[in-house]
Formats: sequence, structure tokens, C-alpha cells
Amino acid sequence: MNERREFIKNISLIGGAAALAPHLLTAAERPGLVIPGYLSGYSDLYKTDPKKASLAWFQNAGYGLFMHYGLYSIWGRGAWVQYMEKIPVADYVKLKNEFTAKDFDADYIADLAVDSGMKYVNITAKHHDGFCLFKSAQTDYTSVHSAAKRDLAGELKTACEKKGLGLFLYYSVAADWHHPYFASNKDGWEMYRPQYDKPQPEYKYKSLKDFPKYIAYVKAQLKELITQYNPAGIWFDPAMGLYANADIFPMEEIYTYIRSLSPHVLISFKQGATGTEDFAAPERKANSLSDKVKTLYGDKAAALADRVWDAHKNKHNETCSTMQRGAWSYEPENEGKRKHLGVDEVLELLKDAKTRNMNLLLNTGPLPDGGIHKGDAETLRKVGMIVKG
Repeated sequence: MNERREFIKNISLIGGAAALAPHLLTAAERPGLVIPGYLSGYSDLYKTDPKKASLAWFQNAGYGLFMHYGLYSIWGRGAWVQYMEKIPVADYVKLKNEFTAKDFDADYIADLAVDSGMKYVNITAKHHDGFCLFKSAQTDYTSVHSAAKRDLAGELKTACEKKGLGLFLYYSVAADWHHPYFASNKDGWEMYRPQYDKPQPEYKYKSLKDFPKYIAYVKAQLKELITQYNPAGIWFDPAMGLYANADIFPMEEIYTYIRSLSPHVLISFKQGATGTEDFAAPERKANSLSDKVKTLYGDKAAALADRVWDAHKNKHNETCSTMQRGAWSYEPENEGKRKHLGVDEVLELLKDAKTRNMNLLLNTGPLPDGGIHKGDAETLRKVGMIVKG
């Protein structure tokens, strides 16, 4: 009990600045503020209420491109390969030296989104393995320090600006298999560290008193993402740990901090973590995670999941799905498995999303070298011709 009180005290110290954040000024009160290109059609509303302008744009956007890309793409065995195969940290990080991203073409991606009738792009700026596709002073575990030597998020930002697209940045906050001070399995976080047979020397976490070091890292990186890339939104994942450990993550403080840095930024956390997100983004045709949460963590966590979803169910939300069945990052089709969706199937997803008052965020997993799967690109363009009439 004393340890938990000390933990909460430390978290409060870290988040104190966010709690004292100044009132967000309107665009009229900040004459130097530049309205993002994707919000140009909402300039009058933006001048009085940037957040309302963003929400109005998002509700009308309807359709976005999602991309899961990172070190895991090199092996083609799924974004959870480090966790599922218990790849030692020291072995997994070596993939950084093989990460060339030589076929990652931000202009091509932006053109594909436009041709497909999409209004925004979302990329995994940091997935569960902790590898970052952006420039960060907090770690060298990034694409900038990889064999690629490139800021992929920065390139995508520039391309999206040219095409009038909004850019969302996916950030895994509730799982990090690389950071030394992310909470360990022994504290009941069985989903969020690989179940290694031997201790990993890279992991320095000893008790809850260490966890604020991770929270400080998160806040520093979120500041980098917002100040460097001026995104349309931050898209958090995974939600499961929050439902079971709501007192571990100071998400409201984190949200307040984000909003103090940008007047228009939108915040999502998958199915929702607190209910105060601007929108929720459940996978495929799901709403609440309560059934899955109940199986893993019990009735109390499931009830929290339901309460959070209740706070979102009357909002304009988003549903995310995949072009490759069952795969978020690219995987070889393996004798007919992991097939890619066709035009009719994508149109059905769009129809379903609209029926449920949601946008569709449709994922394609870039190939190991960063190129877009040709079949996916062809299908998406065909859908775009139909959507745009």
C-alpha cells in the first residue's frame, strides 16, 4: 500500500506541469497560428474553436489509411513477433541495422490515399516493440538511427501537407517491450512483456516506484510528436492494460498535456481508456472490449470497459480494419492464408462504418522495405473511383 501511495505521488510530480497548463487560446488570440491545410475548409470555425473545427472535419472525413510498419515488418511474422516468439531484446534490436525502408515513399502513400478517397493517414510512430519512426531525443531506437537514417514520420508529414491530408500518429503507450522501466509481468501485467524464460538485462524495472520514468518518457515523446509534426491527432493503443490497471496510467493528465500543446489535436485510445477521448476506434465490427477483458482480468475490468464505451457510443467514432485478413503488419500469404480484401469487401466495410456513425480506418501493412502491397494499392484505387463517383 505504501509503495502504491509513493507511486501516485511520483506520477503527480511528473504530471504537475500538465495540470497547470494555461487556457488554450483561440486562433484569433494567437495571430501567429497557422491553420493546418487539411482544415482549410473549416477556417472560420477554427478561428473561434480549433477543436470543434477538427471534430467537424473528422466527422466528414469518413475514410483513412492506416499503416503498421516497423522492425517486425522485416521478418513478416506479425507485429507481435517479439512477444509471441519470445525474441530476446538484444537479438530483436539488431533488426535496426537491417531496417532500410528503401521503398518507403511518402509521396506515393499520400497520392494513394487521395486516389482512394481517403482524407487522412495514420502510421505506427511507435508500436509495442518500442521502435520509433520519428526523430526523438529520448532514444536512439528510431528509424533516424537505423540503417534507413530517415525520419519517416517527418516525410509523411510533408507529403500529407502537400495533399491536404490529416496525419494521425499511432503511439503504443500501454505496452513497450523495449523501454527499461515499463512495468513487469510480476505486477500482473502479463500481456505487456514477452514471457521470457530468462531475465532480460535491458529491463531495469524493479517496482511501481520505477514506472514514472516511463511516463516521463511518454510525455517527452508526445511533445516531440506534436511540436515536430503538428498532427491531426494522437492515436493510442493498446487499451487492455488500462482497463485492468486504471490507476497506473495518468491518462487524463496526459490528455491535458497534449491539448496544451495543440489547439486542434484529436485524441483516440482504441475502444477508449477514460471516456474523455475525442473518439474511440474499435477493431473491425467490435464496440466494447468487455468480453475479452472479462476473460483476462475479471468482472471489475469488464465493467470499466463498458462504462468507457458508454461515454463514446453517441459520438462520431472510427472503426479500424485490415486489408490483409487477420494481419496488421504485412505477412506472406502462406498457401492461401492471410488473403487480401477485394473491392466488394472494402465497400462493405465502408457501408458498415457509415451505418454505425463511424469513419473507416483501413490498414495496409507495408512490405519489409516499406513499399505498399501492389494488390492493396490496386484495390484501394478502384474503391476510390467508386467512392468519388
